[in-house]
Amino acid sequence: MDTRLGKVDRKLFEDIIYRNLGAADDSVILGPSFGVDFGVIRLGGVDLIVEVDPVYVVPQYGWERSAWFAIHILASDVAVSGVPPRYLFVDLNIPPEMTDDELRTLWRGMSDECRRLGIAVVAGHTGRYAGTSYPMIGGATMVGVAERDRWVSPSMARPGDVVLMTKGGAVEAAGILAAMFPDVLEKEMGRDFAVSAQEIFRRQSVVDDALTLAGLGLRDAVRAMHDATEYGVLGALADIAEASGVGLRIRTDDLFVDDQVSTILGIFSRLTGIEIDPFSAISEGTLVATVAPDRADEALGALSSRGIRAAAIGEVVEGSGVTAVGPGYERALRPPDSDPFWPVFFRALELRGGGAP
Repeated sequence: MDTRLGKVDRKLFEDIIYRNLGAADDSVILGPSFGVDFGVIRLGGVDLIVEVDPVYVVPQYGWERSAWFAIHILASDVAVSGVPPRYLFVDLNIPPEMTDDELRTLWRGMSDECRRLGIAVVAGHTGRYAGTSYPMIGGATMVGVAERDRWVSPSMARPGDVVLMTKGGAVEAAGILAAMFPDVLEKEMGRDFAVSAQEIFRRQSVVDDALTLAGLGLRDAVRAMHDATEYGVLGALADIAEASGVGLRIRTDDLFVDDQVSTILGIFSRLTGIEIDPFSAISEGTLVATVAPDRADEALGALSSRGIRAAAIGEVVEGSGVTAVGPGYERALRPPDSDPFWPVFFRALELRGGGAP
């Protein structure tokens, strides 16, 4: 697998992208920033939260699940600002092999999920083109509308804040493996486990997590939020630390992984011979947030009331980087160089004799 695949590193971003951003415009309040998944445009008394991502569709997930996932990848990156997603602009570049019936099922599912979340589809482009293929079949822009300054970003963490984590590590890694290899789980753990594990897939969204915390108050209670996508929880923590210019002290004993997720990772690590660090693995659906210290218990209570497991895992301090602390030790945690999920995933595909989605 080409290690250059996935999001580019900081050096390439700063050398090529950040140096070339078109015309300067004072209405751009928050422009492209490494580790921040949205921008902010100020128009009079309102701020527009704008995020852009591929339309990510994996037929092997099933068309209904693919539709749900495609929308939540987009919606999550707006929701971490504390603002509900409201408008969708979408470009669909349909692979030639996709049938009209498959497109109908996919698009109806995407529309239904947008309706449930209160998102209006405003404009876009739809065409069938040679050379396009799954999983990235176009691109989309999701927009939220906020009152002026009523949003947060990963750059707003303050020393003294409490660091929270929802759902645990490696949610997306386990969700994808459960969706792609139910036969493996059934053989290893039985049918009941394989069926139950499918529910992990629907945890791959931070929309509910982020908007629940936003209800406590943005900037006074909730300071920074970030979803743990590529490079997992450690990647998200490193992004917040660097974007905010602070240090994070993380209590390793308070980090947690859901039991079912841990079982799935163990099965595939054993089958492939490749270990998966659950805190470095891709984890869409896990929210990392910093909140004011006197609101931490309230925040955990609000999440619990929504059925979202969460824990306080550390605090924001003066300094830089992420430090792991535990009984008798303290060590710096470097951001992961690569996501350990992908070698396991592609090895599992090889063992099954199937191609990558």
